[in-house]
Amino acid sequence: MLKCMPGQPNRFKQSGISKTLLLLVLAVLVLAGAGTWYWTHRAPNANEAEAPTTPAGGNRRFGGGNRVQPVSVSPARRQDIRVILTAIGNITALNTATVRAHVDGDLKAIHFKEGQTVRAGALLAEIDPRAYDIALAQAQGQLTRDQAQLRNAQLDLARYKDLLAQDSIAKQQVDAQDALVRQLMGTVQTDQAQVDNAKLQLSYTKVTAPISGRLGLKQLDLGNSVHANDITGLVSITQTQPITVVFAVPEANLRQINGKLKANQALLVEAWDREQKVRLAIGKVSSTDNAIDLTTGTIKLKALFPNLNNELFPNQFVNIRLQVEALNNVLVVPSSAIQRGPQGTFVYVAKEDSSVTIRKMRLGTTEGDWVSVQGELAAGERVVTDGADRLREGAKVEVIAAPTRPAGPASAASAPAAPEAITGAAAKALKSDVAKPVTTASAPSSATAPEGAEKPRWMDRLPPEMVEKVKAMSPDERRAFFQKMRERRQQEGP
Repeated sequence: MLKCMPGQPNRFKQSGISKTLLLLVLAVLVLAGAGTWYWTHRAPNANEAEAPTTPAGGNRRFGGGNRVQPVSVSPARRQDIRVILTAIGNITALNTATVRAHVDGDLKAIHFKEGQTVRAGALLAEIDPRAYDIALAQAQGQLTRDQAQLRNAQLDLARYKDLLAQDSIAKQQVDAQDALVRQLMGTVQTDQAQVDNAKLQLSYTKVTAPISGRLGLKQLDLGNSVHANDITGLVSITQTQPITVVFAVPEANLRQINGKLKANQALLVEAWDREQKVRLAIGKVSSTDNAIDLTTGTIKLKALFPNLNNELFPNQFVNIRLQVEALNNVLVVPSSAIQRGPQGTFVYVAKEDSSVTIRKMRLGTTEGDWVSVQGELAAGERVVTDGADRLREGAKVEVIAAPTRPAGPASAASAPAAPEAITGAAAKALKSDVAKPVTTASAPSSATAPEGAEKPRWMDRLPPEMVEKVKAMSPDERRAFFQKMRERRQQEGP
């Protein structure tokens, strides 16, 4: 028997260990190969058999292959559309006046209410008139005295003239009397002017409205002393019927606007509230500024509004819509139908065979939710207004419509359920990519479809209680709901 030398490794023992490790590695490789063969050659299950094979990164975003996508549509139509310029306008009163006292004195009476509408000449306040009554009486007394002296001098002049004719007095005495008469006549005229001035000052104790308009807040109360040099005055008046709005438009539109004004064609202007939901008033352009603003490249316009209901207030800011032209019988589609891509602007047209095709469009004027277009599109053809982000040329679609959101606050029953709270049969049903339905003006709601009509396919994949909740959702809520479910499915994997 061979024995190992001291300090020499046991080669036979190491050889046995190496063989064991080699066998273990070979066993692991065999098992891995068998597993790989099984996963690549096993029969697909029912769910996988339904989905067509697509290349990696292929059409997964389109719901998988040729799956039918639910969309909302609206027909293209012909109608009149206006060419509108929008701007921010500042309302200014046609005339503004500050009512001030012309004489000094104590405020005796106020004959108006704040915010009241008054006419020109209406009595607004009274100042204590006693001092001015006394001044008037004094001026009248002086006038009476000087008038009496004038009459006496005139009588003497007549006597002197008779005596001069008889050669009884000197002509110098007659001339002196004539000069005295003329002097007294001047004095009487001065006195009359003082009387008239005293009457004018007395009339100023009754404060009247200089223009017609709406009164503001009073600046003085009863018993206060007023002065002719007061800056604030008693109250202000703004003429609001009619009222004006000043706004600016680009100088590029000046030629078109001037042409309309020279031809005496009315340029209609609409004033809208801050949210552009309520139209406040309708007016007409009355004039333009005499120069273009160099810093902004705009020209100021002034529009006149009747303002019969007092909807407009001075210094108020409003949204202005100026109609510069009207296009008659043009082809329009909803703004939500317009899509943009590398090929430009286009729409998806839903055909009779439940497929869609792409039509390139040239955009025109937009008014509200409608935009005029030019292209290979006819009135009456249906364009996709929602669900277009999951479509491609030739894709199969199913036309549905979502119920409109109620005017009042949504009830608890109509609130969307959180995707994280949905489990069981509902979660399994929603694992298939169901496209988002959207409300359109022309398509009937699937929630109110007539009995016997074909229901959308996505309804068959949901439990009845979940179908009712999805029907009650708004378009935005339904879109977010299905997006959540798709993201959850992608995270869980196949």
